[in-house]
Amino acid sequence: MKTKSDFPNLNERKPDGVKDDGTPYRVLVVDDSVFVTKQITQILASEGFEVVATAADGEEALNTYKDKYPNIDLVTMDITMPKMDGVTCLEKIMEFDKNAKVVMISALGKQELVKRSLLLGAKNYIVKPLDRKKVLERVVTSLE
Repeated sequence: MKTKSDFPNLNERKPDGVKDDGTPYRVLVVDDSVFVTKQITQILASEGFEVVATAADGEEALNTYKDKYPNIDLVTMDITMPKMDGVTCLEKIMEFDKNAKVVMISALGKQELVKRSLLLGAKNYIVKPLDRKKVLERVVTSLE
């Protein structure tokens, strides 16, 4: 039987979710949809990211971010959620940590909220429905 050493160049590239020191980037996934949360978590985990927590609304996300600070490298944030929307939560996270890296996730037709989010400090945005390649591309460029 052939082993990995028989194919030395197979999957040689380092996963996108792993830092140069070999540790994974830590992500907080915020979305009120269990389906979307699971989808993002699976996409990120497939590239070595560690989803350290999830939150279903902005209030929970803000509290989780503060609890886990500084051990969160990136937040994916849905824009439309109950209790506290993503834009308000982004604003509060940026007040707490001006270096926070947040990627907004929105449905089509929310361009004004996306623009506002970028002005408030979001690093990037992803439009639903989620596309694996786009999610990884936007998340990775937001960490640079």
